[in-house]
Amino acid sequence: MKTATQNIQSTSQQNLDWNGIIAFITIAFLLAWTIASPMWFNTDGLKHPLAPYLLPLIMFAPSIAAFIVLRWVSPEADIKTATGLRLGDKNTWPRYWLLCWLGMPLLVLAALALSALFGVYKIDMENFSGLQQMLAQKEAGATLMESVSVKWLVAIQLGSILVAPIFNLIFSLGEEWGWRGYLLPKLLPLGQWPALIISGGIWGMWHLPVILLGYNYPLYPTIGWLLMLIFCILLGILFGWTRLATGSIWPAVIAHGALNGAAGAINLFAAADYTADTAQAGITGWVGWLLLLCAIGYLIYSKRLPVREVA
Repeated sequence: MKTATQNIQSTSQQNLDWNGIIAFITIAFLLAWTIASPMWFNTDGLKHPLAPYLLPLIMFAPSIAAFIVLRWVSPEADIKTATGLRLGDKNTWPRYWLLCWLGMPLLVLAALALSALFGVYKIDMENFSGLQQMLAQKEAGATLMESVSVKWLVAIQLGSILVAPIFNLIFSLGEEWGWRGYLLPKLLPLGQWPALIISGGIWGMWHLPVILLGYNYPLYPTIGWLLMLIFCILLGILFGWTRLATGSIWPAVIAHGALNGAAGAINLFAAADYTADTAQAGITGWVGWLLLLCAIGYLIYSKRLPVREVA
């Protein structure tokens, strides 16, 4: 019996399933634009009253697209194995889960520290003045600071990062079942590196409906899409590596959930009156890209990428 990883590797000997790939990309993009459309038809954009509900809903578009394709366009005999829904090799998946659970928040925090070192992130670790300023602007936040010290609030926020993958699980699965579960293996006939880069690039462009509204890169409305494209390609290589190395999407799901849970840390340590330049500081900026490149470089140096051994 083949393992999940062997099943992935065997797909690399097959021809590209153009019908499935094109249908998946088309459906995923159309759904994203459709769900985001209320924010476009209203001048409020990301401040639209429905935005808090629409943004998480968009994350399910790739999984819906994958389900439609696997059900009616290019059916698979064993969907769980083909799309990585199984846990993978029992001797390897626990350490990959732990690596993604802890490694991604550490990358996010390391990017902030490095950003401060490079002078592109103004930090206040003593008074957390930026957080205090942000809370004071809201009535509920001001009331909260009267009963709890800001340092305790920071500690609580940092602690919540550790459980973020659990709370974000269903949403990160909504994306990862599509991108790393369906699309990445389907592109493997091109080779691992092209599959990783192209799937990451498509993932980045899929974010256009919200990136063009200022999401993630609000200071760069013109080139925000390009910045997101680079970020997603680099991140997609790492997420994709866990998929290929384990035959399972669950490490990528955990890493994605951990990233979303830790990304807001940029506001925890910022100094007052500092406007976050997400194209430079943090994991989404060029400083974060350097760390992602270092991680990719280590995988290449240690011969873990491209993946050669069955998990």
